[in-house]
Parts: sequence; structure tokens; C-alpha cells
Amino acid sequence: MLSDMTTPAPSPSLPYHRLARLTGRHRWWRPLPGLLLVLGGWILGVGLVDTVTYAVGKASGRPELPDGSVDFGPLPTTALELSYIAFLLPLVLLAVRWTERRPAGSVSSVAGRLRWGWLARCLAVAVPAVSLLALASVSLPGGDPESSAPAEWVGLPAFLVSLAVLAVFVPFQAAAEEYAFRGWLLQAVGGFLRSPWCAMLPQAALFAAAHGWGTPWGFADLLVFGLVAGWLTVRTGGLEAAVALHVLNNLMGFGVAAAVVDGLSSDETAADLPWQLALVDTAMILLYAAAVLWLARRNPPQRLAAPAPVTPAPAFAAHPFAAYAPPQYPAPAAYPAPPQYPAPVAYPAGPYTPPPTGTYGTAPAPSPDDGSAAPVEHPPAHPRDAWRPPR
Repeated sequence: MLSDMTTPAPSPSLPYHRLARLTGRHRWWRPLPGLLLVLGGWILGVGLVDTVTYAVGKASGRPELPDGSVDFGPLPTTALELSYIAFLLPLVLLAVRWTERRPAGSVSSVAGRLRWGWLARCLAVAVPAVSLLALASVSLPGGDPESSAPAEWVGLPAFLVSLAVLAVFVPFQAAAEEYAFRGWLLQAVGGFLRSPWCAMLPQAALFAAAHGWGTPWGFADLLVFGLVAGWLTVRTGGLEAAVALHVLNNLMGFGVAAAVVDGLSSDETAADLPWQLALVDTAMILLYAAAVLWLARRNPPQRLAAPAPVTPAPAFAAHPFAAYAPPQYPAPAAYPAPPQYPAPVAYPAGPYTPPPTGTYGTAPAPSPDDGSAAPVEHPPAHPRDAWRPPR
């Protein structure tokens, strides 16, 4: 009975979208300071970097763009914009650790970390799907017939340099978006709602809105991407499948733009896709999802967060010094019994008779037994000594 009272019950296993309750410290107000940290920190960080880059551009004599920013060239400007989005990644991890009081790795997967083996399998599955999309984007006509001028090849050296720069910045940008929408936002809503679909809908809608409003087809394609990526995240227990698709998809998109002159200078986003490319992209997303689910059935990844190990509590919550025991000293030796003295002699009872006194109060000298001792003369009594009080 005592062990049942002192040993806590193990926490139940949780799916990915419920990991906000992993440590038992979830409160309704915790997502609010997390949102303030993510958005506020991102606005301050981007504003600071933008101010520094503007000052450097003006000092170096760079021209200004119509929006007031400094033109560093297509490739540096694209890298700077990608770094702005990538700044969300550390902010999300800090919000999970500081405001929600749980490990930062719990936003990566139910294993508490990024599962690199599973990420590599998802990348291998995404390569053929994204290759088909790249082939379709090159072969299909654009949505605006007036802007169908032939594209000019930038040349192999410039293209390789652009690919090298994009290969550094695009993975962080794509991963930051996944950690923000399919990670932190999905788990923030899932901390209140048990249904994974109710947790996936808000993040998908916000993800599509964050890319701007271009064409209805582009917005619908982004909405499908957010829903499918959210479902794969919950179904596989982590962000690896969504990150793999997002990274390769963005690398393909920026790579195609970098292959033509002034391709990276375009301000179009995925929300501006024409209906042809939107349909092909949606088909590619669904094909990738089917392949990942097939792979997950053959090699099932961890889908639930393992409960924390339970440590039995002590029977009584004692002070740290309560375990100290004083030294045990031997019992004192028994002292010997006191000696027994003889009882005092009992004197006979009777009236007290004072001994006779001699001259000046001294006792008379003992008289010899033969009676030859001279009689002792006492001084005459004083008249006052003859008076006695009346009885």
C-alpha cells in the first residue's frame, strides 16, 4: 500500500501534436509568451539586420530598389531574404524551451531529436517526385501569355555559384518554416485539442496566407501542402518528412529561377502559381505522401513519445539531515554500592541534666576515688540569681 502511494503513475504516450503536454507543465497561457517571443524577436532581429545592411549598402554606393531597400544583386538579395526566414528557427526552439518548459528537441520529433536516418529515407523518396515537378515546370507554359518571352541562360559558372549559395540558405529557410508552422504552431493548438485534424487546419491556413494572395490556384496548392505536411508530421511522429519535401521543393524552385537571367529578381512566390503548375504540384505532393506512408509501413518510425522513466519516491519526505544517526556510545558502567555503616547507638531517653560546672564555667577536676580530694568552693550566688519567674 505504501509503494502505491509513493510511486507516481507513468505518463501516457503522446502523439506528436500533443507534445506540448509532455512535461505536465502545459498551461493555457504558455503559447501567448511563446508567440510574443517568436514574432517579436523575429521583427526586432529582421529590423536590426535590415538596418545594418541598408547602412552598408548606402556606404558602398549601392542603388535603391523601388521598395526603399538597397540592391545588392539578385543572388545576395535572395540569400538575405532567405536568412530573414531562417531566423525563425532558433526563435521557435527558444520559445519551446523557455516559455513552454519542455525540451527543444520535442518540436523535432517524438524521439526528442531530429531522426537523421528517417530524414535521409524521406529525402530519397522526395527526389523523384520533385524531379517530375521540375520537368513539368520547365515544359508547361506559364499563366501569363504576354510574359512568355524566351528565357536567357545565365551560364554554367553563374548557375553553379547560385546553386552553392542556395544549397546553404534554402535548407535553413525551409526547415524554419516547418518548425514554425508544422512544429510549434501545430503543437500549440494540439495542446488544447485532441483531434489531429483540428490542430492541422489552423497551421495550414496560416502557412498559405503567409505566402501572400496570388492566384486562387496557388493559394489552394499551398493549403494542400500545409495539410499534407501536417498529416505526415503527425503520422510519422516528426518533422522529417515535411522538411525533406519542403527543402527539395524550394531548391527546385530557386534552382529553376537561378538558371535564367534575372530569375532570382522576381518577387513571385508559390502563391502565384498558374493552374497548370498548381495541379502538377498538388499531384506531386500527394504522390510523395503516398510513398512516405508506404515506407512508414515497411519501416515504422517512432510515432508516440515514450513516457519518462518513473523514479520511486521515498516513503516520507524527510529533511536531508534526517538520515543522520548519532553515534551509539556504550552504556555507563554501574557504580559500586555505598558502604553500609552500623546503625548509631540509641541513647536512653530521659530529662536532660546539665553537667556541673566549676569556677568560671569550667568543669571541676575529677576527684580521686579515695575521697581525699578537697572540696570545691563556689562563689556566693548573686541575689539576682535567686529570683525565679513565677510558674
